[in-house]
Amino acid sequence: MYIRTSLKTFSDAFFMALEAIHDNLLRSILTLLGIVIGVFAIIAVMTAIRTLESSINSGLNVFGSDVIFVQKSPVIQMGDHSSRRNYWRRPNITYDMALELKDRMVGAEFVSVADGTGGKTIRYRKEKTNPNVGVQGVDEWGLEASSHSLDYGRNFIPEDIEYNRRVVVLGTDVVEKLFPYTDPMDQTIAINGIGFDVVGVMKRKGEMFGQSQDNFVVIPITTYLQYYSSRWTSLGISIKAPNAEDFDLVKEEVIDQMRIVRGLGPAEENDFEVTSNDALIETFGSFTAGIKLFAGAVSVIALVVAGIGIMNIMLVSVSERIKEIGVRKAIGATRNNILFQFLLEAVFLSLIGGVIGVLLGVGAGNMITLVLKSVDTVIPVDWVFIGLFTCSFIGIVFGIYPAYKAAGLDPIESLRHE
Repeated sequence: MYIRTSLKTFSDAFFMALEAIHDNLLRSILTLLGIVIGVFAIIAVMTAIRTLESSINSGLNVFGSDVIFVQKSPVIQMGDHSSRRNYWRRPNITYDMALELKDRMVGAEFVSVADGTGGKTIRYRKEKTNPNVGVQGVDEWGLEASSHSLDYGRNFIPEDIEYNRRVVVLGTDVVEKLFPYTDPMDQTIAINGIGFDVVGVMKRKGEMFGQSQDNFVVIPITTYLQYYSSRWTSLGISIKAPNAEDFDLVKEEVIDQMRIVRGLGPAEENDFEVTSNDALIETFGSFTAGIKLFAGAVSVIALVVAGIGIMNIMLVSVSERIKEIGVRKAIGATRNNILFQFLLEAVFLSLIGGVIGVLLGVGAGNMITLVLKSVDTVIPVDWVFIGLFTCSFIGIVFGIYPAYKAAGLDPIESLRHE
């Protein structure tokens, strides 16, 4: 009996809330707009950020698993022009430095060296690519270090590196462009006019941030340095830890040994950067923290303004329904019944705006998947519940005063009200 009465009370409050919104449509829309904006802002931002995090954590990583990357400048550079200029002034990382580090690293599974350039045109007979193909110079560990793998053919061998051989492994985009009907193996292609023999083809890796990861070719690092390097070339070095448990130890060893290779004294700062996937994710998190804070501030302001609007519409609703309240009290409604009814109306009013804000926010946040085509749609369930809970809280906080005012009306005076 009690459950049936409670459900009836909920049902009555729900339909009364809808009736109050309908009777004061413009005022209700303006009130709901504040709730919608507040919830929309935080849900849209959190959905977009979760989508980006998903693209990083789902395997679209810059480096391979348990790989530490050393280079002259940070992968992500933030700051003014002066700080970036300090990075440019650092000495380049040379091939000899990479070889010395390789000799010194006893705790690593492998040490690999690489560099790359873009904007190259590749030709095979009458076929040619657009001038946007990347060329990367790597050693025999280069594919594994960058999380690529061989589809068929062979990988580079130490002799390819030692003797500067002009051999090449192709990405699938290049194969599809130059060899639509021909087996590329043992064919000779030209990279900006220089001939290379095809020895292998990589497996397709897909897109990251809307950009293909297969529109490139790899050649031996020594051959790359011979034909495509310049005085600005600074190499990147990848060091793979034997397992996840030894990752931190290997990272410390890399820093110590690289300082020796660079000839740094005990008091001198590092003139190189050490990066990993975890560090990139952490950097991304610190970058997005400011965006989250801004979205939160906008949401709080919008929700407070909307809460004041809810209080206003509920006070107007109380003043317009004084006689109704008197009738309800006269036929047995208690103070708590009236309080509960008006409080539920305020919560329902707030939740309607919250649901609309959540739907719009999830839709807007997932528009980023149109750019990141390989990323699935993300729904931040935790933030959806947080948003709806916050709306309920706003409804209770700003609806409690009008509800108390309605519950405290004298039934005799209410019945006399015109």
